[in-house]
Amino acid sequence: MDVTSTGLRVLRQIAESGSFTAAAARLGYTQSAVSRQAASLERSAGAVLFERHPDGVRLTAAGLALLRHARTILESVAAAERDIGGAGAPPEPVRLGVFLSAGALLLPAALARLAATDPQVAVTTREGTTPGLIRALRAGSVDLAVLTSRPPHRPTDGESPRLHLETVEETELVVAVPAAGAFAGRTEVSADELVGAPWIATPSSGAEPLLGVWPGLPGRPRVAHRARDWLTKLHLVAGGFGVTTVPLRMAPLLPPGVGLVHVGGVPREIRRILVARLPGRPAPAVTAVARAIASAR
Repeated sequence: MDVTSTGLRVLRQIAESGSFTAAAARLGYTQSAVSRQAASLERSAGAVLFERHPDGVRLTAAGLALLRHARTILESVAAAERDIGGAGAPPEPVRLGVFLSAGALLLPAALARLAATDPQVAVTTREGTTPGLIRALRAGSVDLAVLTSRPPHRPTDGESPRLHLETVEETELVVAVPAAGAFAGRTEVSADELVGAPWIATPSSGAEPLLGVWPGLPGRPRVAHRARDWLTKLHLVAGGFGVTTVPLRMAPLLPPGVGLVHVGGVPREIRRILVARLPGRPAPAVTAVARAIASAR
């Protein structure tokens, strides 16, 4: 089999992004260039590596097998580049992915803990949704990921082998409301009262979840504003422009003008915060980062 490191990087990015278009955008290529690389990989492998679906692209069993080897090869190429480049590279790099509110919830405390206990470990971080970070783990683009899970807390994905998961903590989902709005002074509202509320949500597409809207809300939610950044969302709430869901653990980080209410008359929405990695024996640096995250509760 004659493959290039560029082809393997394209394979990894397609697996992570879930589409040729998104992979091209991430890599800075045209979509036609990505398609040509994908076709070249399939010719070289003598097998179909990609399944095209209306909602994106998934790897076949042969594609997943090649991806496992691609991770090892690309890690070796990166190590060679570091060796040739000299002393500039960090001694024990760990690539960490975090779900969209984990940066505020856990990351600063975890990194401070790590700096005190394992200063030789250099962490780089990226943010994403839980489905996106799972794809990044499978593709080998991150070494460790902080994910969130909602009831009934099924396995993170249907791929094999299953990811290694550790529960860091559980937190209740609540609704952030304007302190001076219709819910001022309330500690609890019903789901029916929230039906007509303007919601502030994270944009969603395909398999990505719509974050910020109460799950199981009767009827179609009225999304007034879409924003990924939690600070933007919470300041929109403070300004009286809508409501959004937040983990109760975020209470100490709320800006002035924001209150929290529980949703009554329905089962509590409990979110688990998980640390995930590929199965197998982790590198000591990865273990150190996972330990720091667990201690940041």
